[in-house]
Amino acid sequence: MPKALIIDDDHDICFLLSKFLSKHGFNVLEALTAKKAFELIDDHDDLDVVLCDYRLDNTDGKAVLLKIKEKNPDLPVIIITGYHDLKTAVELMKLGAYDYVLKPLFPEEILNTINTALKRTETMEVRSDGNLTGTVTRDKRKMLGGNGEYIFGNSGVFQQLLDQIILVGPTDYSVIIYGESGSGKEAIAQEIHKRSKRASQPFVAIDCGALSRELAGSELFGHEKGSFTGAINQKIGSFEVANGGTIFLDEIANLGYDIQVSLLRVVQERKLRRVGGTRDIPIDVRIIIASNEKLWDSAQKGKFREDLYHRFNEFTIEVPPLRKRKEDIMIFAKHFLAKANESLGKHIKGFSPEVVEIFRNYIWHGNLRELKNVVKRAALLTDSEYIEDRSLPFEITNYTKLQFEGVQDAPEPTLIVNAPDPRRQETSFPKPFGGEGNSLKDASIDLEYELILKTLKEVNFNKSKAARLLNIDRKTLYNKIKLYQELNNRTNDR
Repeated sequence: MPKALIIDDDHDICFLLSKFLSKHGFNVLEALTAKKAFELIDDHDDLDVVLCDYRLDNTDGKAVLLKIKEKNPDLPVIIITGYHDLKTAVELMKLGAYDYVLKPLFPEEILNTINTALKRTETMEVRSDGNLTGTVTRDKRKMLGGNGEYIFGNSGVFQQLLDQIILVGPTDYSVIIYGESGSGKEAIAQEIHKRSKRASQPFVAIDCGALSRELAGSELFGHEKGSFTGAINQKIGSFEVANGGTIFLDEIANLGYDIQVSLLRVVQERKLRRVGGTRDIPIDVRIIIASNEKLWDSAQKGKFREDLYHRFNEFTIEVPPLRKRKEDIMIFAKHFLAKANESLGKHIKGFSPEVVEIFRNYIWHGNLRELKNVVKRAALLTDSEYIEDRSLPFEITNYTKLQFEGVQDAPEPTLIVNAPDPRRQETSFPKPFGGEGNSLKDASIDLEYELILKTLKEVNFNKSKAARLLNIDRKTLYNKIKLYQELNNRTNDR
């Protein structure tokens, strides 16, 4: 029989909850004060769940929650409050509350919340080889994104992220999602949509960075036949398609200023007008936006309308990059391997210890998208039970961390040697090849090496960015690095 503790200074609430839960098979303890609650917690180490009112005499639910979590971090605590303060609710859940329930209380809602909380004691573990063991909670088990490409993580920051999704999902708040490219912003937007009252309605995702300035208005709001050259038919825009549901605007900072003006009107008045149209069309759509740069900073620079930013800024979620939650890497890698096995018809069991070590130490600048592609490629090349390091891309296996002062989370290819000490006030980089004589070819290689190494250092050895700045593709950059290593080896052998 599960044991529940009710903490509330209202005698009537305690009595009603106790009677209701007892009828449903619970052994119920009551505490009218925080002091009494702590005594009961000390005396009963077999408690399964706690229901605590936020407003208590001489204290509040936050203080009680902190004390309970100090004594028993795994004990689910459900906060009862008569104040729908979203900010406070977020803070409580970050501090470890399982959920919060608003007054007036509805018996079935309370019972469902408690039963869900009881399942939360189940946990998931990840073995050192990257294989999963154990079970997970119902909420945390659900995959982010309807396409099943992203799953939950196991790190503390990711658990907080999921708590925020669970919190804001049922509301109609506009949400800003900040995160690097490939970190799963769209999947998180989909999860918010799935947890909303609009879940049965359309979810429409738009990459604003891919919209041309000329056609952005048409794509978002639609157009009438003949409204511009090439408009041979009427077009329904994305907002109309998403009517009743959710629209997700990724990289919204890339929208032109004129489109931002039109978007502001849509957000304010909840109606739109197609390009070339003469009538307003009412819409009911929840808007979730995403950006890899802070919109407030963009607003201060004049790139993004400040009034539009304030319209959207009802709730903010920050998606941590994969390098900030290394404990999640093998969970995602195992999931992507399972998907690869399914698509390739293979039965690869996991990753070798060497690959696990490489994955955990590599700096995933492409985040989940890069990890997914690396695992897919490795699975394709693997014909044994475990993925070995020989199946990984060259750039994954050939690097070490930079040891430069002030530079963190930046990979350094082992192929580049004699990197300069940043503490030295030199303006040039070492030339490790040093052809004999005045060979024009040797001088050209030295200059090219200097430029490439300088560029790599400027972008913290992000090879994709370096290749773009150098106006070459990544493969060319890797080939040149390999050439420099070969030349360097020859020099050292002299």
